[in-house]
Amino acid sequence: MAPRTRRRPGHAARDGSRRRRLPMRLLLPVLVLVALMAMLMLRGFVHSEILADHRVQPPAAKDKVPQEILKGGPVIDTRTGRAESLSLPDHRLVLTFDDGPDPEWTPKVLDVLKKHDAHAVFFVTGTMASRYPELVKRMVDEGHEIGLHTFNHPDLSYQSKKRIDWELSQNQLALAGAAGIRSSLFRPPYSSFAYAMDNKSWPVTEYIGSRGYITVVNNTDSEDWRKPGVDEIIRRATPKDGAGAIVLMHDSGGDRRQTVEALEIFLPQLDEQGYKFQNLTEALNAPSAHSQVTGLELWKGKAWIVLVKASENITDVLVVGLAAIGVLVFARFGLMLLLSGLHARRTRRRGFRWGPRPITEPVSVLVPAYNEAKCIENTVRSLTQSDHPIEVIVIDDGSSDGTARIVEAMNLPNVRVVRQLNAGKPAALNRGVANARYDLIVMMDGDTVFEPSTVRELVQPFADPGVGAVAGNAKVGNKDTLIGAWQHIEYVMGFNLDRRMYDVLRCMPTIPGAVGAFRRSALERVGGMSDDTLAEDTDITMALHRDGWRVVYAENARAWTEAPETVQQLWSQRYRWSYGTMQAIWKHRRALVDKGPSGRFGRVGLPLVSLFMIIAPLLAPLIDVFLIYGLVFGPTQKTIVAWLGVLAIQAVCAAYAFRLDRERMTHLISLPLQQILYRQLMYVVLLQSWITALTGGRLRWQKLRRTGVVGAPPPGAVQQPAAMGSRPVG
Repeated sequence: MAPRTRRRPGHAARDGSRRRRLPMRLLLPVLVLVALMAMLMLRGFVHSEILADHRVQPPAAKDKVPQEILKGGPVIDTRTGRAESLSLPDHRLVLTFDDGPDPEWTPKVLDVLKKHDAHAVFFVTGTMASRYPELVKRMVDEGHEIGLHTFNHPDLSYQSKKRIDWELSQNQLALAGAAGIRSSLFRPPYSSFAYAMDNKSWPVTEYIGSRGYITVVNNTDSEDWRKPGVDEIIRRATPKDGAGAIVLMHDSGGDRRQTVEALEIFLPQLDEQGYKFQNLTEALNAPSAHSQVTGLELWKGKAWIVLVKASENITDVLVVGLAAIGVLVFARFGLMLLLSGLHARRTRRRGFRWGPRPITEPVSVLVPAYNEAKCIENTVRSLTQSDHPIEVIVIDDGSSDGTARIVEAMNLPNVRVVRQLNAGKPAALNRGVANARYDLIVMMDGDTVFEPSTVRELVQPFADPGVGAVAGNAKVGNKDTLIGAWQHIEYVMGFNLDRRMYDVLRCMPTIPGAVGAFRRSALERVGGMSDDTLAEDTDITMALHRDGWRVVYAENARAWTEAPETVQQLWSQRYRWSYGTMQAIWKHRRALVDKGPSGRFGRVGLPLVSLFMIIAPLLAPLIDVFLIYGLVFGPTQKTIVAWLGVLAIQAVCAAYAFRLDRERMTHLISLPLQQILYRQLMYVVLLQSWITALTGGRLRWQKLRRTGVVGAPPPGAVQQPAAMGSRPVG
């Protein structure tokens, strides 16, 4: 129901402006998703999951490499355009550590070096420096030298000059942000000795020199990456005959326990032999390889480090959120399967009765209607086929399309029309209750049709004096379109399976406006229908729980409703539902601390509703965010298998729900597409509802455009309603 709004010609321009601004409500949810994806990609980037290239060039010919390089020392300088090779003086030893910094092993290496007053050169990758900038700063503060080892550790002989420049600049950006420096030292990934230079790696070395870098390889390899044992690492790292050496070690890339233990022995041993452990520039008596970064470059580096840290933290939160949604989804599925099965077995067992005698007393059926001219005749006509004694009261809430006149022209017995000025659905229902003759009251929407047995089935639970209200089985009548089929799956699987679960748990959150029944005394005790929220059906249900009444589900009380047929209409409906549910939860929040029935509902019902109807749908897109990331950048096969596994579980639940409701399985064909597209729409709607709630916005009732495609089922119909336009069924 919606209040009637009057349009003035002078407002046309403003209305057009509103229509043009309408897509803006998509902007924030889309920006949130884009920001989350960007943070996830940044995290993948600095973890070498994106743009990583793990190819390694096989050995090639060496005929184009100068002999002085092949036979020279481990320091290669091509900055001036001519190749120069340098070696270290005797008893000078430069320890070099590749691939770090590592949060576990680099601090231990630094501790050992500090203990023995030794300096070293750390060739860091940009990815690791970005993630652990505090370790880079510690290296510089403790007098060590930093060298570049590229950003993502690719074999540069495979890369273009543009990619090489990018690897260097990103590595420098990380150093600037971590320690405020630049470095002129560079070590190519997968490099070894100078004599291993070949026709593939030498052009890279020349180009690196032209960019202002000194290439540093090694002439003593500890091969600690093989983990050969402490003694073997020491043996391989020890130069012969007191010669100067650049020793290759690693402080990252796996378990470096042997490297740390070897250093504890190696450093004092070589110190006794007269070796000095210096930085490279110290050993060569050259100016420092470091230069301070200032100005814009410094702030760009700091901003980079902040973004990387944010991506790490946000991704950690996303992973926790993904785990949470996984737990919630599987918990909900498990509860639904278990408890809905219990509900079905209980209500379907032979001889089951709600009370000692069936309910045969007359019932008042209330039909609030606002501009329902296309549907109201089918609705009322379906009620005249009821096999239970009823009176029908159509409350016309200020319609402007002749809804009341249509009903009056039908001239049907036991059908009355009550007119009122437009005041909204809650007021219309309260007006109907005031005019009802009987103590049992059924409420339905003006676009819904009942089967002949619907009213009878709906009121039978009132044989139990503790039952205050009954939720019926709402079904989608116009499910022949794709969007209708998706809603059909949602109604059968999400709403009706949920209601079976909540019935068993005695915390039914919502009596659907399309088909619900109430005791008059229960309604009067809680003050009737309230307009405090946009979800008056959820509000009244929670109020009844808090007042001590049971609310149950009658699966055989089927009602066929016209679901939205466009995305715009669906958006409007679900936006109102989501926001109204949040309002109802907030309104009844005191139930969390109440005693008695109200407290039980507050500590069982409210948390379940909050988890399953608000938090879980809001977190659900994380599944798709990680799915997209995994398909594009991650282990594609494992990602597909995981997603298919989740989809299979959902399909099992959906099939079980369809079987319980005796529905045809053919509509489940659209389930995969529903999970990809429909859930995203629901996420955006829910996020917009959150925004509206947090900003204190107000949402008005929104009238959906009806087509009247859901006709009254003929006598004896059980499943499919006839889609007969607006033509009445006689």
